[in-house]
Order: sequence, then C-alpha cells, then structure tokens
Amino acid sequence: MFMDERKHLQLNDIDAYKVSFGLSNYIWLRAERWEHFSRSTVGIQFVKAVDSVSANIAEGFGRYGKKEKIQFFRYARGSVYECLDWNEKCKVRKLLTQEEYDEVFSVLQKMPKMLNALIKVTNDNLTV
Repeated sequence: MFMDERKHLQLNDIDAYKVSFGLSNYIWLRAERWEHFSRSTVGIQFVKAVDSVSANIAEGFGRYGKKEKIQFFRYARGSVYECLDWNEKCKVRKLLTQEEYDEVFSVLQKMPKMLNALIKVTNDNLTV
C-alpha cells in the first residue's frame, strides 16, 4: 500500500501562531501578579486582546474557505493593534517594567508583517 508522505501543515508550523501564543502567556504571567484593580481593568482586557491573536489564527487555520481563513487572520491583526494600545497603557501606568514593555512592543511590531505574510500565502495558495 502506498503511503502519502507529504507533510500536512499543522497549526504549530505557523510562526505567527507560535509567536502570538508565546506572547499571550508572557502577558498572562505579568498580569496575574498585578493588584486587583489593575488586573480587573487593564489586565483582563490586555489578556483577552493578546489571547485573541493566536485564537483567531487558530480559528482561521481551521476554516475551510480561503476568504474565511483570511478574515480570521485579519481579526488577529486587528487584535495586535489593540495590544499595542494596552501595552502603552501598561507603560504609562507602570504595570510593566521598561524591559517588559520593550519585549512586548518588539514582538507586537513584528506581528502585522507576519500576519500579512500569512494572509498573502493563504491568498496565493488556496483556490477556494
């Protein structure tokens, strides 16, 4: 019996997913140590926004049609910009150290380009 040896793309093969998943856990670990007021206002919103980046990539990956996939990847890109706003608020409100802020900012700055590349690959390689 002939076995198809082609490797099928897995979610964890997508760099944008891996990076955004790691960032979401980085933010979670910082926000959970904040005092109640900060955690229940900024923390919850920032965690939801950063979690939605990888979650939307995952959901798009699981969709069948090209247009649906791309729409979810665009949602993820929108969430990246929301995260940039929350990161700035965390800096101003002294919820993140300068080093933590810089780390998050550096990752967030790379994400739109990664997502645009994912959108382009999806658009170029899928017919449906």
